[in-house]
Amino acid sequence: MEKAKHIGIVAVSAEGAALCFLTICIEGAAGFGRHAHPEITMHGYPLADHMRFIEKNNWEEVEKLVLASAKKLQGAGADFLICPDNTEHQAIDMVRDRSPLPWLHIAEEVAAVAAQRGFRRVLLLGTRYLMEGPVYPPKLRAKGIEHVVPDAEVRQRINDAIFDELVYGRFEPATRSYFVQVIEDHKQRGCDAVVLGCTEIPLLITEQDSPLPTLDSTRILARAALRAAMPRSSPLA
Repeated sequence: MEKAKHIGIVAVSAEGAALCFLTICIEGAAGFGRHAHPEITMHGYPLADHMRFIEKNNWEEVEKLVLASAKKLQGAGADFLICPDNTEHQAIDMVRDRSPLPWLHIAEEVAAVAAQRGFRRVLLLGTRYLMEGPVYPPKLRAKGIEHVVPDAEVRQRINDAIFDELVYGRFEPATRSYFVQVIEDHKQRGCDAVVLGCTEIPLLITEQDSPLPTLDSTRILARAALRAAMPRSSPLA
Protein backbone atom coordinates (compact mmCIF):
# COMPACT_ATOMS: atom_id res chain seq x y z
CA MET A 1 0.00 0.00 0.00
CA GLU A 2 1.39 3.42 -0.97
CA LYS A 3 2.66 5.45 1.97
CA ALA A 4 1.85 9.06 2.65
CA LYS A 5 4.65 11.43 1.74
CA HIS A 6 6.90 12.78 4.47
CA ILE A 7 6.57 16.58 4.86
CA GLY A 8 9.66 18.66 5.59
CA ILE A 9 9.05 22.05 7.20
CA VAL A 10 11.71 24.75 6.94
CA ALA A 11 10.90 26.87 9.98
CA VAL A 12 11.90 30.52 10.25
CA SER A 13 9.69 32.26 12.83
CA ALA A 14 8.40 30.07 15.63
CA GLU A 15 4.74 31.12 15.86
CA GLY A 16 4.05 30.73 12.15
CA ALA A 17 5.88 27.42 11.94
CA ALA A 18 4.01 26.12 14.99
CA LEU A 19 0.63 27.10 13.52
CA CYS A 20 1.48 25.35 10.26
CA PHE A 21 2.61 22.20 12.09
CA LEU A 22 -0.51 22.15 14.28
CA THR A 23 -2.80 22.65 11.28
CA ILE A 24 -1.26 19.66 9.50
CA CYS A 25 -1.58 17.51 12.62
CA ILE A 26 -5.14 18.54 13.53
CA GLU A 27 -6.64 18.70 10.04
CA GLY A 28 -4.79 15.58 8.92
CA ALA A 29 -7.36 13.43 10.67
CA ALA A 30 -9.97 14.30 8.02
CA GLY A 31 -7.95 12.53 5.35
CA PHE A 32 -5.73 10.13 7.24
CA GLY A 33 -7.97 8.91 10.05
CA ARG A 34 -8.42 9.57 13.73
CA HIS A 35 -5.27 11.01 15.35
CA ALA A 36 -3.40 10.45 12.07
CA HIS A 37 -1.36 12.73 9.83
CA PRO A 38 1.64 12.40 7.51
CA GLU A 39 5.14 12.09 8.92
CA ILE A 40 6.58 15.56 9.54
CA THR A 41 10.10 16.74 10.22
CA MET A 42 10.89 20.38 10.99
CA HIS A 43 14.21 22.18 10.99
CA GLY A 44 14.84 25.79 11.84
CA TYR A 45 17.79 28.06 12.37
CA PRO A 46 17.15 30.98 14.75
CA LEU A 47 15.12 33.82 13.25
CA ALA A 48 18.07 36.08 14.07
CA ASP A 49 20.26 34.14 11.63
CA HIS A 50 17.84 34.93 8.82
CA MET A 51 17.12 38.52 9.80
CA ARG A 52 20.71 39.71 9.92
CA PHE A 53 20.94 38.97 6.18
CA ILE A 54 17.38 39.99 5.23
CA GLU A 55 17.87 43.38 6.87
CA LYS A 56 20.94 43.92 4.66
CA ASN A 57 19.10 42.69 1.54
CA ASN A 58 21.69 39.89 1.33
CA TRP A 59 19.48 37.17 -0.12
CA GLU A 60 22.43 35.05 -1.24
CA GLU A 61 23.19 34.32 2.43
CA VAL A 62 19.51 33.60 3.12
CA GLU A 63 19.67 31.12 0.23
CA LYS A 64 22.44 29.26 2.02
CA LEU A 65 20.31 28.89 5.16
CA VAL A 66 17.35 27.64 3.11
CA LEU A 67 19.49 25.07 1.30
CA ALA A 68 21.14 23.93 4.53
CA SER A 69 17.71 23.31 6.10
CA ALA A 70 16.56 21.54 2.93
CA LYS A 71 19.54 19.18 3.05
CA LYS A 72 18.96 18.39 6.72
CA LEU A 73 15.32 17.57 5.96
CA GLN A 74 16.32 15.44 2.98
CA GLY A 75 18.62 13.52 5.30
CA ALA A 76 15.70 13.01 7.70
CA GLY A 77 13.66 11.40 4.92
CA ALA A 78 11.36 14.22 3.80
CA ASP A 79 9.82 13.87 0.34
CA PHE A 80 9.00 17.53 -0.23
CA LEU A 81 9.36 20.87 1.53
CA ILE A 82 7.26 23.77 2.75
CA CYS A 83 8.25 26.99 4.49
CA PRO A 84 5.61 28.74 6.61
CA ASP A 85 7.31 32.09 6.20
CA ASN A 86 6.24 34.36 3.34
CA THR A 87 9.24 36.68 3.35
CA GLU A 88 11.66 33.74 3.12
CA HIS A 89 10.19 32.81 -0.25
CA GLN A 90 12.29 35.51 -1.88
CA ALA A 91 15.23 33.18 -1.21
CA ILE A 92 13.24 30.03 -1.99
CA ASP A 93 12.45 31.44 -5.45
CA MET A 94 16.20 31.72 -5.97
CA VAL A 95 17.04 28.14 -4.94
CA ARG A 96 14.15 26.00 -6.18
CA ASP A 97 16.09 24.71 -9.19
CA ARG A 98 19.03 23.77 -6.94
CA SER A 99 17.07 22.35 -4.05
CA PRO A 100 17.54 18.68 -3.14
CA LEU A 101 13.76 18.33 -2.73
CA PRO A 102 10.70 19.92 -4.39
CA TRP A 103 8.84 22.79 -2.73
CA LEU A 104 5.27 23.87 -2.36
CA HIS A 105 5.31 27.66 -2.73
CA ILE A 106 3.17 29.64 -0.29
CA ALA A 107 2.34 32.47 -2.72
CA GLU A 108 1.39 30.03 -5.48
CA GLU A 109 -0.98 28.24 -3.11
CA VAL A 110 -2.51 31.51 -1.89
CA ALA A 111 -2.94 32.78 -5.46
CA ALA A 112 -4.64 29.52 -6.45
CA VAL A 113 -7.12 29.79 -3.56
CA ALA A 114 -7.73 33.48 -4.33
CA ALA A 115 -8.57 32.59 -7.93
CA GLN A 116 -10.84 29.71 -6.86
CA ARG A 117 -12.73 32.10 -4.60
CA GLY A 118 -13.10 34.66 -7.40
CA PHE A 119 -11.09 37.49 -5.88
CA ARG A 120 -9.74 40.12 -8.25
CA ARG A 121 -8.09 42.84 -6.10
CA VAL A 122 -6.42 41.83 -2.85
CA LEU A 123 -4.71 43.73 -0.06
CA LEU A 124 -1.32 42.20 0.76
CA LEU A 125 -0.19 42.42 4.40
CA GLY A 126 3.08 41.09 5.76
CA THR A 127 6.56 42.22 6.66
CA ARG A 128 7.90 45.31 4.95
CA TYR A 129 10.23 43.04 2.96
CA LEU A 130 7.27 40.97 1.77
CA MET A 131 4.97 43.90 0.93
CA GLU A 132 7.74 45.67 -0.99
CA GLY A 133 9.30 42.52 -2.44
CA PRO A 134 8.90 40.19 -5.44
CA VAL A 135 7.29 37.12 -3.87
CA TYR A 136 3.57 37.72 -4.45
CA PRO A 137 3.15 40.03 -7.48
CA PRO A 138 4.00 37.49 -10.23
CA LYS A 139 2.04 34.68 -8.56
CA LEU A 140 -1.08 36.82 -8.23
CA ARG A 141 -0.67 38.35 -11.69
CA ALA A 142 -0.49 34.87 -13.22
CA LYS A 143 -4.01 34.30 -11.87
CA GLY A 144 -5.29 37.66 -13.12
CA ILE A 145 -5.36 39.15 -9.61
CA GLU A 146 -4.32 42.71 -8.80
CA HIS A 147 -2.64 43.39 -5.46
CA VAL A 148 -2.44 46.51 -3.30
CA VAL A 149 -0.10 47.31 -0.40
CA PRO A 150 -0.53 50.03 2.25
CA ASP A 151 1.46 53.25 2.09
CA ALA A 152 4.99 53.42 3.51
CA GLU A 153 4.06 54.61 7.01
CA VAL A 154 1.49 51.85 7.43
CA ARG A 155 3.88 49.24 6.02
CA GLN A 156 6.46 50.22 8.63
CA ARG A 157 3.96 50.07 11.50
CA ILE A 158 2.77 46.63 10.39
CA ASN A 159 6.38 45.47 10.08
CA ASP A 160 7.16 46.71 13.59
CA ALA A 161 4.12 44.92 15.01
CA ILE A 162 5.21 41.66 13.39
CA PHE A 163 8.78 41.76 14.67
CA ASP A 164 8.16 43.37 18.06
CA GLU A 165 4.96 41.52 19.00
CA LEU A 166 3.64 38.73 16.78
CA VAL A 167 6.79 36.63 16.45
CA TYR A 168 6.98 36.67 20.26
CA GLY A 169 3.41 35.43 20.63
CA ARG A 170 2.05 38.83 21.71
CA PHE A 171 -1.34 39.62 20.20
CA GLU A 172 -2.39 42.98 21.58
CA PRO A 173 -5.97 44.33 21.23
CA ALA A 174 -4.63 47.71 20.05
CA THR A 175 -2.62 46.04 17.32
CA ARG A 176 -5.61 43.98 16.24
CA SER A 177 -7.69 47.17 16.03
CA TYR A 178 -5.02 48.82 13.91
CA PHE A 179 -4.90 45.92 11.44
CA VAL A 180 -8.71 45.88 11.24
CA GLN A 181 -8.73 49.59 10.43
CA VAL A 182 -6.11 49.12 7.70
CA ILE A 183 -8.21 46.34 6.17
CA GLU A 184 -11.38 48.46 6.39
CA ASP A 185 -9.61 51.37 4.70
CA HIS A 186 -8.63 49.15 1.78
CA LYS A 187 -12.08 47.64 1.56
CA GLN A 188 -13.29 51.18 0.95
CA ARG A 189 -10.65 51.48 -1.78
CA GLY A 190 -11.98 48.50 -3.68
CA CYS A 191 -10.10 45.47 -2.33
CA ASP A 192 -12.21 42.32 -2.18
CA ALA A 193 -9.95 40.19 0.07
CA VAL A 194 -6.85 40.43 2.25
CA VAL A 195 -3.81 38.18 2.06
CA LEU A 196 -2.54 37.50 5.58
CA GLY A 197 0.95 37.26 4.16
CA CYS A 198 2.85 36.88 7.41
CA THR A 199 2.29 33.48 8.97
CA GLU A 200 1.68 35.03 12.39
CA ILE A 201 -1.06 37.42 11.25
CA PRO A 202 -3.77 34.70 11.32
CA LEU A 203 -3.12 34.41 15.05
CA LEU A 204 -4.00 38.11 15.39
CA ILE A 205 -6.75 38.51 12.77
CA THR A 206 -9.45 35.90 12.20
CA GLU A 207 -12.06 35.77 9.47
CA GLN A 208 -14.54 37.08 12.04
CA ASP A 209 -12.32 40.08 12.88
CA SER A 210 -11.60 41.09 9.31
CA PRO A 211 -13.76 43.51 7.28
CA LEU A 212 -12.62 41.57 4.17
CA PRO A 213 -12.50 37.83 3.43
CA THR A 214 -9.09 36.51 4.49
CA LEU A 215 -6.53 34.43 2.64
CA ASP A 216 -4.74 32.74 5.55
CA SER A 217 -1.36 31.91 4.05
CA THR A 218 -0.33 29.63 6.93
CA ARG A 219 -3.32 27.32 6.81
CA ILE A 220 -3.53 27.42 3.01
CA LEU A 221 0.04 26.12 2.85
CA ALA A 222 -0.61 23.47 5.52
CA ARG A 223 -3.68 22.21 3.65
CA ALA A 224 -1.75 22.09 0.38
CA ALA A 225 0.92 20.02 2.13
CA LEU A 226 -1.72 17.59 3.37
CA ARG A 227 -3.05 17.14 -0.16
CA ALA A 228 0.46 16.66 -1.54
CA ALA A 229 1.27 14.08 1.13
CA MET A 230 -1.86 12.03 0.50
CA PRO A 231 -1.22 8.69 -1.27
CA ARG A 232 -2.37 8.90 -4.88
CA SER A 233 -4.60 5.89 -4.32
CA SER A 234 -6.61 7.83 -1.72
CA PRO A 235 -9.97 9.23 -2.91
CA LEU A 236 -9.04 12.54 -1.19
CA ALA A 237 -5.73 12.95 -3.08
